Amino acid sequence: MNLDLKGKTAIVCGSTQGLGFESAREIAALGANVILFSRNEEKLKTALTRLDTSKGQKHSYLIADFNYPEQVKEAIEAFLQKGTSVQILVNNSGGPKGGPLLEATESEFIEAIQRHLLCSHILVKSLIPSMKASGFGRIINIISTSVKQPIAGLGVSNTTRGAMASWSKTLATEVGPFGITVNNVLPGYTRTARYDQLMHASSLKTGKPVEELEKAMIESIPLRRVGDAADFGAVVAFLCSPSAGYISGTNIPVDGGRLLCL
Repeated sequence: MNLDLKGKTAIVCGSTQGLGFESAREIAALGANVILFSRNEEKLKTALTRLDTSKGQKHSYLIADFNYPEQVKEAIEAFLQKGTSVQILVNNSGGPKGGPLLEATESEFIEAIQRHLLCSHILVKSLIPSMKASGFGRIINIISTSVKQPIAGLGVSNTTRGAMASWSKTLATEVGPFGITVNNVLPGYTRTARYDQLMHASSLKTGKPVEELEKAMIESIPLRRVGDAADFGAVVAFLCSPSAGYISGTNIPVDGGRLLCL
């Protein structure tokens, strides 16, 4: 099995913590040069020091707030002017706040679409020429299991993630002839800052302690545990590898078997 990413360069978005960082860490461990992309420079600098460099990898970072697509566009265009070739893109951004669909405002939908779909589209359009020239491309979108089974209380997120999944499938058919794969990885319940936030919000709304809510949640997972971000990052890194070259246009849950659908 060929998992070697030495000589490849990856841009990983939302990569200072959680699923994004673990994805970046695993990709770096396979030998790739990693460019972390987020809005907080201090956190970016700290995360950079935690990436593997044992294979001569050279890591760096880009700064932009994904709430403002123009910032993302300016950052990636300025970076590409330096002549760096990029073969891997991991799209990832913080999820919209929770709440029922009918309580969502129009601005919440606009913000979520901008942060996820528009920023991802900007990055893909900028990086596809580099991937075509390399004859190798991997686009991974970190989305949610809600694209297969909507999650109660996450109305805006369910809607936005569904749009991302459809965009991704369409993209996979368009770029496949150039040796570029496009896949979505769908996290289930995973211990991240986002998970803690949602659990706390649910506790406040229901009046039930977090421990009780988590116990019920674990009982719904066949593997009987909440996922670790490293579980997720390993799947992302594999999909970036040469050995995953015939996997494209898919939605891959990493959820301990929780989804009831196929």
